[in-house]
Amino acid sequence: MKCIIPDTSAVIIGAVSKIIEESDLDYPEIVVPEAVVCELEHQANANRSEGHKGLKELQKLQQLQDEGELAISFKGKRPTNYDIKYAKSGEIDSIIRDVARSEMGTLLTNDKVQAETAKAQGIPVYFYKQEFELKPLSIEKYFDDETMSIHLKENVVPMAKKGTPGHISFVVLNEKVYNYNELKEIMDEILDKAKSDPKTYLESQKDGSFVVQSREFRISIAYPPFSEALEITIVRPVANISLDEYHLSDKLLERIRTNAEGILISGSPGAGKSTFVQAIAKYYSSELNKIVKTMESPRDLQLPDEITQYAPLEGSMENTADVLLLVRPDYTIYDELRKNTDFNIFADMRLAGVGMIGVVHATRPIDAIQRIASRVELGVIPSIVDTSIYIEDGKVTSVYETKMTVKVPTGMKEADLARPVIEVRDFETGELKNEIYTYGEQTIVMDINLVNGGPSDSATKSSVDKIAEKEILRKVKKLLPKKAKVDVEVISPERANIYIPEEFIPKIIGKNGKRIAEIEESIGISLGVEVIESKPISKTPFEVDILHTKKQLILELGRDNGRKNFDIQINGEYLLTATTSKKGEIKIKRGIELSDLIIEAIEMGLPITAIQKM
Repeated sequence: MKCIIPDTSAVIIGAVSKIIEESDLDYPEIVVPEAVVCELEHQANANRSEGHKGLKELQKLQQLQDEGELAISFKGKRPTNYDIKYAKSGEIDSIIRDVARSEMGTLLTNDKVQAETAKAQGIPVYFYKQEFELKPLSIEKYFDDETMSIHLKENVVPMAKKGTPGHISFVVLNEKVYNYNELKEIMDEILDKAKSDPKTYLESQKDGSFVVQSREFRISIAYPPFSEALEITIVRPVANISLDEYHLSDKLLERIRTNAEGILISGSPGAGKSTFVQAIAKYYSSELNKIVKTMESPRDLQLPDEITQYAPLEGSMENTADVLLLVRPDYTIYDELRKNTDFNIFADMRLAGVGMIGVVHATRPIDAIQRIASRVELGVIPSIVDTSIYIEDGKVTSVYETKMTVKVPTGMKEADLARPVIEVRDFETGELKNEIYTYGEQTIVMDINLVNGGPSDSATKSSVDKIAEKEILRKVKKLLPKKAKVDVEVISPERANIYIPEEFIPKIIGKNGKRIAEIEESIGISLGVEVIESKPISKTPFEVDILHTKKQLILELGRDNGRKNFDIQINGEYLLTATTSKKGEIKIKRGIELSDLIIEAIEMGLPITAIQKM
C-alpha cells in the first residue's frame, strides 16, 4: 500500500498509525479527504469523543511526517450542506471513494458497508477490523451488593446511594474530588463500549446529554450547556426477586393470573416499582407461559432472554406500538408512562386487546388512576385499567380495582344528579376509596374519606360543597362583567346562595326566571340570589393559600377579604389575629416564631385556615 486514503472510521480508531507500525511500510503516502476533516471537525464541535480522537490521529500522522516516516496531504472537496444533510444515506462516503478513485490508492476503512461498496465499484480497499477487548467499566469498582447508584460530578467527591427500597442512605465513597479530564475519560470509556459491546446501547443522544444502557447499568451523562458541569450517574437494580417473595394474597394472585388485563404499577422514585415489574414479567413468561414484550426508554429492566425489550422505533413509541400490535403479545410492559402520548398509546393497545402493564410515578395509590383519568374518556377507564398496584418500600401496600356504575355521587342528595361514576375500591376489602365522575365541565376524583370525614353540622365545608361553589361561581361569572364582585355559598346539599351587586340581579334571574332555572338545572341544586352587601359574615373557616418568598410568608385570603380582621388557625387551633391588606394578604416575616410554626404545619400537612371576626 503505497498510497492510503483513510475514511472517517479508520481515522477515528487510529488504523493508519497502527498499520504503519504493524506492517513496516516504506514511506507511504497518506491522502486524507477534506470530507474526513470536515466530519471530524463537526463531531469535535459537538463535543463527541470520536471527533477529538480523529483529530488527534491526524496530529499524530503529521508528527510521523516530521520524523520522515510518511507523507501526508489533504485533497478532495469539502461536503456541501446537501452532503451533510444526507450523510446517513452515504453522500460523504461517496466523496471519500471519489478521492480514492482519483488518487488510484487503497481505501482504508473500518466501515463494512463502505468496504463492500468500494469493492463493487472496483476501488482497492483494505478493511481494518478492530478487535475489542470486552472488560468491565472502571466505574463498576464502586458497586457492591447494596449499591443502588453512583453519582459522579466535576469538582465533587463521588457519592452513592446504598440500601434497599425504603431504607436508602446517601454516602460519600471517598474524599478524592474528580476533575473534568478524569470524568471525560470515564465518559469516553462508556461511549466506546457502546460501540463494541453488543449488550451496551446508546439509548439517547442529545446536545448536552447521553443515556447508555450497559447490561444492568443505566448511565446518564450530562454536560454543558445542558448542565453547568460534567456529571455521570450510574443506576443499577439491587434486587432481583420472584413474585413469591412479595407474599401476595391468593385473591390477588388469582386476579393477576386470570382477570387482570390492564395493570398500573405505581409508587414514588426508588420505591421498588421496577423490581416488582421484573418479578411479574418473569411470572407471566415462565410460570404462565405467556408471550411478554416490553416498551422501554431506556431499556433498563433486567429480564430473561425469552422477553424481548423494545426501544422507541425511529424515536417514537407509536411506531413501536404499531409493531407490537402485529406481534400480538399476551402482555406488554410499558415503562414508564409520563407524557400524554404514553397514556394514549397505553390506552390504544389495551383497547386493541393486548394485556398491558404500565409503570407510573405516584405519591398516593389513587394518583396513577387519576393521571390516566385526565387523559382518556371517563367511560373507558375500567376497560383500560382494571387493577392498580401501589408499591412502597419494596412492598405491595395497596391494590385498587375500578368499576363503572350509574349512581348519585357520594355527598350529593338529588336523585336527578345520578350520572356514570367510576368506583375505585380496595381490592382486598371491597371498601369504596374514590369516585371519578364529571361535574359540569370538570372531571372530579373524589376521596370518599373526605366526603364522609365529618358530621353534617361540621364547621368545615365538605369537598363536594367546595366543588359546587366553584362550578356555580364559574357559570355566574360568564354572565357578568369581569370586575363584578361575586360570591357563592352552599348552605345545604339542596341549596346555595349567589351574592352579587344589586344592578346585576335581573341579568342573573333572566326573563320569568329562565336564566336562573337553567343554571339550577345544570348544577342540580336550587339557587337564591341576594345583594352582596347583605351577605352575612361567614363563621366558616376556609383554607389559606400561602406564598413563600425569601423574606416573608404571605397568607393570601383573596381581594374580596381586603381590609378585614381574621383569626388564623392551625388544625383548628388559634394562632393569631390580623387585618388583611387591600389585596387581602397577611404578611409574616421569616425567622420569627409565627413563621416557623406555619412552615412546620405545612411540612406536617396540617390545614391552615382563616375565620372572619365580627
